[in-house]
Amino acid sequence: MRRLERAAGAALGCAIGGMTLLGLVYTPYGANEMNGAERFMPPCLAHPMGTDSFGRDVFSRVMIGGRYTLAVALFTITVSSAAGISLGMAAGYAGGIWDELVVRLIDVLSSFPAVLLALTVVSRMGNGPDALSTALVLLFIPGYTRIARNEVLRCKHADFTLNALVMGASHRRILFVHLLPNMKPAFFSAVYVGLSNAIISESAMSYLGFGAQPPFPSWGRMLSESQGMLFNAPWCALAPGTVIVLTVLSIRPTCALSFSILRQIRRRTARRYPPAKD
Repeated sequence: MRRLERAAGAALGCAIGGMTLLGLVYTPYGANEMNGAERFMPPCLAHPMGTDSFGRDVFSRVMIGGRYTLAVALFTITVSSAAGISLGMAAGYAGGIWDELVVRLIDVLSSFPAVLLALTVVSRMGNGPDALSTALVLLFIPGYTRIARNEVLRCKHADFTLNALVMGASHRRILFVHLLPNMKPAFFSAVYVGLSNAIISESAMSYLGFGAQPPFPSWGRMLSESQGMLFNAPWCALAPGTVIVLTVLSIRPTCALSFSILRQIRRRTARRYPPAKD
């Protein structure tokens, strides 16, 4: 039963990802193609998710809006995890004054409320994807830094690390060959949760008006624009809201399937091309 749920979640994630990628080259209608004769049409064959107050196809806007939401979320996780892991590993391994500086910097970033920090960044850089991405990266760096630092402190005095030091291994080799592989489980779990939180955060900030600006659609922006039509045309809000929920729920099984496929490819490659013996 559990395997079936994971397969269903992975299939759902692949379907949403495929829909978003398809939106790069094809949509049934234009994102801003208006038709006054088809305003507030309920879901039908011609418009699977209905139309909004301007007669725009909601399904086409969901396809195009996913491009923005997922791109911002992926960029946020990529940059924040790379920066946070680098800072955390350096702080945990070096210790001393460097560790204190990094820990205090992370405490300062964490002390600001998320919305206040985002508002500060957006007020300085202006509304748009650049400002929103920067704000989200600053919000996510502290979490990854703490995880990396704690994992390094846990493995720093382990037997395999001490043996590598005795054998004359360099600090770079110890960090990237001995410590980093042993931190993969914690990092993968953090990526699962972080990607889901990034999608929710981007949608929330876009809902408040700090993300994509009209006429460009995003899932959070579509929710904001449809809040006055909940009783007249509920499908305008249900469509992007449902896609956000389903995307967040499908992140973990989809990532687990991706990592499983990569492991199988790596094993087959290792069997086909074994390392040369001295």
